[in-house]
Amino acid sequence: MEECCSTMNGKGRKKSRQSIEQEGKLMFGMLHSLQSFVSKMSPVSVKDKFLSYKTNKYCLTMLEPPSGVKFVINTDVSSSGVQELVHTIYKQVYVEYITMNPIIEVGEEIKCELFRQKLDNLIKQSVIHSSKAE
Repeated sequence: MEECCSTMNGKGRKKSRQSIEQEGKLMFGMLHSLQSFVSKMSPVSVKDKFLSYKTNKYCLTMLEPPSGVKFVINTDVSSSGVQELVHTIYKQVYVEYITMNPIIEVGEEIKCELFRQKLDNLIKQSVIHSSKAE
């Protein structure tokens, strides 16, 4: 069973009537369905996992490294550099502060304050955050 280990709310995010757990279940269900659909409909073998989709309101970008942990970020449609940001989050924040930390169980809820601070700082310094401020 997949679980949401960490969430962050950005500026301008609407309040949801659902719990974080319910939102996570809906997100995982949608991602699983989309990945299945893409793999069945693609005319060529799909080696990479589903990466992103865009609507007229938002863009969802996902990275699923070999560990199986999914990194999902929702942005507005005008954001650029999101895939690079997600890769940076994985390499410079998750690997450094979660997988390399011997007292943290990978897959458990992330309660590491240093992880959250580094993630918040990285996002605030990113192109997607600075484009929101303009």
